[in-house]
Amino acid sequence: MCADQAAIATESADNLPAVQTISVVSGKGGDGRTTVAMNLAIAMSRLSSRVLLMDGNLSLGNIDLALNVQQQFNLSHLIGGSRSLPEIVVNGPEGVSIVPSAHGDAEMAQLSQIEHVGIINAFSSLHVPADIMFIDNDAGVSRSVLDFTHAARQVLVVVCDEPASLQNAFLTIKAINASKGTDRFRIITNKVSSSQHGLDVYSELFRMTDRYLDVLLEYCGSIPQDDMMLQANQKRTSVLEAHPGCKSARSVERLAQKIKEWPRPLEPKGQTEFFVERLVNASLNNR
Repeated sequence: MCADQAAIATESADNLPAVQTISVVSGKGGDGRTTVAMNLAIAMSRLSSRVLLMDGNLSLGNIDLALNVQQQFNLSHLIGGSRSLPEIVVNGPEGVSIVPSAHGDAEMAQLSQIEHVGIINAFSSLHVPADIMFIDNDAGVSRSVLDFTHAARQVLVVVCDEPASLQNAFLTIKAINASKGTDRFRIITNKVSSSQHGLDVYSELFRMTDRYLDVLLEYCGSIPQDDMMLQANQKRTSVLEAHPGCKSARSVERLAQKIKEWPRPLEPKGQTEFFVERLVNASLNNR
């Protein structure tokens, strides 16, 4: 990019509102993190937000499969140098833009710090208008999870009423707090039988963190376990599209409305520049 083009891009970005970046994490696989991320992305798009959904599971990405979106290229092609980031972005349902990851590429799970920075720097050339960016991370606390979470403005933890889910959610919060100093986490309880059940699961996680950690947990709400969500997943679509008006769809819509009301970032940078800036710094600090 020449100097004039860079100046134009900077000027254009400065005229856009800052992006609300949300890192979606869970302690273990099976908690429904990807389902939550993709349904929230679609619900936010329906609320007139411009949404970017990034698959942060670099080696075992499945957002494109979950939403029945055909990808020709993904982040592995970006790392290999054959494609730029704008070339791998695909159009998803309801106007959501998707950044897909690789399928079963073990090398993507072992990227060097330089390669991580290569991905991060590529975002500065991605001119996809966005108000909100969801990052669907890998389960647990890999290096990419820690870096993506540190870079995001908000951390959304998905947890279920299972001993392993609660314990691993606690350990994930502990690791993010210890590694990056993040002290505020927003909690969604998933696959619950009732609103009270969801609150009980949150209360159990709160007791665990309150005893051992100096962090703030904010309860956002719950998503019930119902057959409609399972059927939507099997159809490779969102529950909002497959079964509008069902219990799980309504709960996702309520959560999206809450997210819409979160305070907007005040930083003057628009597009993904603020996300990029923090993510670059996080990676460089860990070299």
